[in-house]
Amino acid sequence: MTENEQIKGRSGAKEDKADPLKILNIRGELYHTRLTKKFEQKSKWEKPDEKHLMSHIPGTICKIFVKPGDIVDMHSKLMILEAMKMENIIFSPIEGRIKTVRVKEGEKVRKGVLMVEFE
Repeated sequence: MTENEQIKGRSGAKEDKADPLKILNIRGELYHTRLTKKFEQKSKWEKPDEKHLMSHIPGTICKIFVKPGDIVDMHSKLMILEAMKMENIIFSPIEGRIKTVRVKEGEKVRKGVLMVEFE
């Protein structure tokens, strides 16, 4: 009995052939499995640009401590983002010069918005 017949027999499905097995790599371990369409259509992970500071949560910009041209160290305070009645201090992830500040005080931002660009 073939694999398709076994699957059809167990599930009662009337399909002639099952989805082909794919290779899934998880931390170097290879697995033969069937993947859902949603999983296959998911966008691939890309390394974020270290010169772009994006918002990780939606909120309101309360205070901005930097302006274009300022030189910042790693962990320098850049701004305060209020989310869910909590003030979150946003620190610089790298050292460098501020190229642009893309947000203004009082502005509401969504998740994934570019807030600061570094040179």
